[in-house]
Amino acid sequence: MKDYNVELTNLELKDIMDLQFLQKFQDDFAKSMNIASVTVDKNGTPFTKPSSYTHICSNLTQSTKLGESRCAECHSKAGEEAFKTGKPYIYKCHSGLIDFAAPIIVKGQLIGTILGGQILFDEPKENEFRNTANDLGLDENKYYEAAKHVKIVNENNIKAAAEVLFSVANTLSNEGYQRLKIKQLTSTLSESFEQISSATQQLASSSMEVTETQTLLNNEIINVQQLSNDINVILGYIKEISNQTKMLGLNASIEAARVGDLGKGFGVVALEIRKLSESSKETTNNIASLLDKIQTSVDRTLEASNNTLNITEQQSAAIEETNASVEEVTTFTMELNKLANEK
Repeated sequence: MKDYNVELTNLELKDIMDLQFLQKFQDDFAKSMNIASVTVDKNGTPFTKPSSYTHICSNLTQSTKLGESRCAECHSKAGEEAFKTGKPYIYKCHSGLIDFAAPIIVKGQLIGTILGGQILFDEPKENEFRNTANDLGLDENKYYEAAKHVKIVNENNIKAAAEVLFSVANTLSNEGYQRLKIKQLTSTLSESFEQISSATQQLASSSMEVTETQTLLNNEIINVQQLSNDINVILGYIKEISNQTKMLGLNASIEAARVGDLGKGFGVVALEIRKLSESSKETTNNIASLLDKIQTSVDRTLEASNNTLNITEQQSAAIEETNASVEEVTTFTMELNKLANEK
């Protein structure tokens, strides 16, 4: 059987995750926990829309190309670290906020990451945020003021939130992967059964042709048998004529002998008639012997033909039954494939 694990290198987050469901879950979770969140694929490309992003991140830090570049670099490194450990990774981003990365892993392959956070564990350090603002070319006062509005969360709470997102996302992704495997397997199975069904239909058609041909052959053998019987009847007539001719020749010989010299010529003719009668009788006997052999051969052929006909009829019935079973299984796989595609 084909090993679908080899296709994991080409597996995309979109192949196994329902975007609409994940987006709603992410939005609701971010809102309830008051933390920012976004899901990206294995290349770092956003898969969902950002949920509950803070003002300092979306409107200030990422408003500059340098800030956007540093954010992407942080996300990338955090995703790699989370994948290495196989669990959520909590870290301080380049701007001084606390973020986390929860890897989405399927069969040992990283296919995406849930990024979240944009919170603080303590009150923001003024110098740190003013320095970041200077690096990014932003207004120090606005940047620090925005930092003061960032939610302060207990470290254990953010760990718990990251673990929840990690657990739910990986459960969904692995279920999606299993569903994808079922879809691929049922698709392959359906194609295989379609090929089998086509082959059995062709075989059934050929078998029907063989059955029809065998039936015609049987009929022709029966015709030959009937002709053989008719020939036997005709031979009976010939034997009777031969016997009558023999008697006629014998009577003619008697009459020729009785009239003496005058009947000598007629006696020769009578003798030839008797010889012809004997020859006809012998030929008829030879023909009858051959007909007996033909009849025996025809009987054997007819018996073999009937056996062949029975076998081909059984084969046709078996093929039809197999074809019906294949069609039933094909219908089943189609239903299974339909279920696998439902979300």
